[in-house]
Amino acid sequence: MNADNPPVRRLADWPADRLDSLADEYDTPLYVLDLDRVRENYRRMARAFPDADVHYAAKANTVRPVLQALADEGAGIECASPGELQRALDAEVPPEHVQYTAVNPPDGDLDRAVELAADRPELTFTAGAADTVDRLAERGYDGRLCIRVNPGVGAGHHEKVATGADAKFGVPYDDVPDLLDSAREDFDVVGIHAHAGSGISGEDLSAHRELVSRMGDLAREVAHRGIDLEFVDIGGGFGVPYSPDEDPLNLDAVAEATREAVGSIDATLAVEPGRYLVADAGVLLTRVNTVKEAPGATVVGVGAGMTDLARPAIYDAHHEIRSLSDEWEDRPTREVTVVGPVCESSDTFGEHDLPAPERGDLLAIGNAGAYGYEMASQYNSRPRPASVVLADDSATPARRRETMADVTAVEERR
Repeated sequence: MNADNPPVRRLADWPADRLDSLADEYDTPLYVLDLDRVRENYRRMARAFPDADVHYAAKANTVRPVLQALADEGAGIECASPGELQRALDAEVPPEHVQYTAVNPPDGDLDRAVELAADRPELTFTAGAADTVDRLAERGYDGRLCIRVNPGVGAGHHEKVATGADAKFGVPYDDVPDLLDSAREDFDVVGIHAHAGSGISGEDLSAHRELVSRMGDLAREVAHRGIDLEFVDIGGGFGVPYSPDEDPLNLDAVAEATREAVGSIDATLAVEPGRYLVADAGVLLTRVNTVKEAPGATVVGVGAGMTDLARPAIYDAHHEIRSLSDEWEDRPTREVTVVGPVCESSDTFGEHDLPAPERGDLLAIGNAGAYGYEMASQYNSRPRPASVVLADDSATPARRRETMADVTAVEERR
């Protein structure tokens, strides 16, 4: 392992002085994303899977500099909506490296995706239902088609993201060969796809290996029917350690186990990392605005909330928090409950041991590069935060801070 590219960047590894200066320049809450780290993470993934195609799952973070940086490294882009598809194309990702995975798509989604594909026949559509295949045909689409498989095997950091065993996702495993057989009459059938879940860690890897094994068996079965697949996509879901005492994923071991599980197939293996590439490349900066002693707890109110980082509210997810105050070393450490400004009990970042916080202190919330801004909302009529990207020792604004005018811009005025 390259000493300059460790398998995980901990929150303590971020330079406090640099984050402090960014907070002063751009105000808070502020997302900071390090593009150099994104590139390093991609290169580690590509080394572990040297014979596979690596497609970035854009839903983790769609900010244009990330899409461009990964495309420049050679990554494909996997899109879960026409909006993400448009973002990838706007970032000048070559269409042959872009894949749209439709999940029970509304009519408008399919209309827009087919429209975008009209002049870009290199695009690949992934359908997760026979109904979706029919609806594509009704719209005159006859291009590259992949079928998403429901393998009956799921894993992930939370039950809400264990997609592989959820009937919502994919065509039932046993139905796939017949669907592929019929679909090749009207489409260019190029692949099969499955995804176990999100945030897969060591304890979930047996389920992931089972999924990969089943996909290998399926690829060999359809090959016996004379269906030549271009690729077998086993999804992503590679986890990252959100707690400082959690070990990073042994990616090389996972890659080796994956190759053994899939077996011999006459198709290219494809993987779809999302959070693995961007999570530890991002932090969310926020300032303390309230310190309140309450029975049994010290409550620390900060400017960021569940509207800025929703994962703790949705998944009870842990994100490490670090004080960047100049005087933190001189203060006693206390267990405090860090909360946001949203009128919900779920608006909390949990309990943390921090140097006794004071109003105005700058805090950094770690592993915020994946599913941070992407899940942000305007709930409570709160404008979304700004984002900056770091690259080659320079900082560049990526998203401006929203204003109340942005929040109310879509309202009808009478």
